[in-house]
Amino acid sequence: MTESHRRIGFYGAVFLVVANMLGTGIFTSTGFLIADLPSRSVVLIAWVVGGVIALLGAICYGALAKRLPESGGEYFFLSRTIHPAAGYVGGWISLLVGFSAPIAAAALALGAYTSAWFPEGWDVRWTGTAALLVFTGVHAIDVRRGISAQNVIVVLKIVLIFVFVAMAAGKMDRSSMPTPTPEGGSVSAGVFAVSLVWISFAFSGWNAAVYVGGEVRDPERTLPRAMIVGTLVVLALYLVLNVVFLYGAPAEAIAGKPEVARIVAEHLGGKGFADFTSGLIAVALLTSISAMMMAGPRVYARMAADGYLPAFIASDRPPARNAVLLQLVVALIMIWVPDFPDLAKYIGFTLGIGTALTVVGLIRLKMREPDKIHIPGWPWVPVLFIGFVGWVTVFGALRAKEASLWGALTILLGVVAWRLHPSRRDAETQSGE
Repeated sequence: MTESHRRIGFYGAVFLVVANMLGTGIFTSTGFLIADLPSRSVVLIAWVVGGVIALLGAICYGALAKRLPESGGEYFFLSRTIHPAAGYVGGWISLLVGFSAPIAAAALALGAYTSAWFPEGWDVRWTGTAALLVFTGVHAIDVRRGISAQNVIVVLKIVLIFVFVAMAAGKMDRSSMPTPTPEGGSVSAGVFAVSLVWISFAFSGWNAAVYVGGEVRDPERTLPRAMIVGTLVVLALYLVLNVVFLYGAPAEAIAGKPEVARIVAEHLGGKGFADFTSGLIAVALLTSISAMMMAGPRVYARMAADGYLPAFIASDRPPARNAVLLQLVVALIMIWVPDFPDLAKYIGFTLGIGTALTVVGLIRLKMREPDKIHIPGWPWVPVLFIGFVGWVTVFGALRAKEASLWGALTILLGVVAWRLHPSRRDAETQSGE
């Protein structure tokens, strides 16, 4: 990638990370967490632990990005650090789970939260489809326009969140806050781990900047900083929002409910505040869709350039329009095909495996090139990240069997696709297999 194509600066990279993370998960997960965990304080602790795991991952990916500052995400990293087969499966996971499934989830959530604005009987999938078509056009036309639109909406989203928190805090000060009840009770390691599957879905996107690494200015310096700063910003926003969600309404009112934000807003300020909150969430979901529609196609274009996807998907300069269209098609299929599995748990489980394997690749690279790789907190940071993700993945598989089965099937299909790919033998020969 030439320097003229590196058009994303530090703030653009930070906004991309924030936009990818701050979407469906934070506005839908807390109700399920309060139903499973024994107290509000334990829910907040779970969010902190999830943020720490994401921060550990961001530090590890930052070290990789300094050594391999190109676009492609897990596909590119795994191909260079472990084996082309691992990279291919990583790219497969990115296509189906890293981007298409979260885009579909965000689009469906957008439709659900805005359904009151449309005639009765309106199919929420049409709202999601319209959003996908708009952002496909934005990101397929011009990189700079896409980045500018993205940055403006992200700033608007953050401003609206602060407005929501300030309004909610004022209303809670006027004794709308429910009477605190004694909190206690223990929680098993398994239940806590499953709660982190939900939270890992909300934090997915902390690595978003690496997918456009080839378009970032001064990537060796910008990428690590952008991922860490973006993750810290989102962790702070998540904790503030969760205080409002958890203490702005009685626990029984939100337990097991996905539309936590609207329930709390209606409890605090009636229908008007609830409608404002729905608008805020719509903006948040739109930026999440936009960010993923921007980042995902860079992976597919890179795979196509390496011969693992049809050549017409590749592009010698951004935007990779055919890759953007591929992303659109796969996401639309996930929106319109009925009975898709639990997206949040499916995404959290499957992506955890991909990120852990990528950090294993970082460790291998560090052992091969000890003088070229600097990992802050070595060796504890990568080891802790892999340990945390492994713990969550194992207990998640035991307690969320259907979602983990779909995740395992997705990975297996990626392995089968690799074994059948005509370029496999050449890639294995070049890698020394």
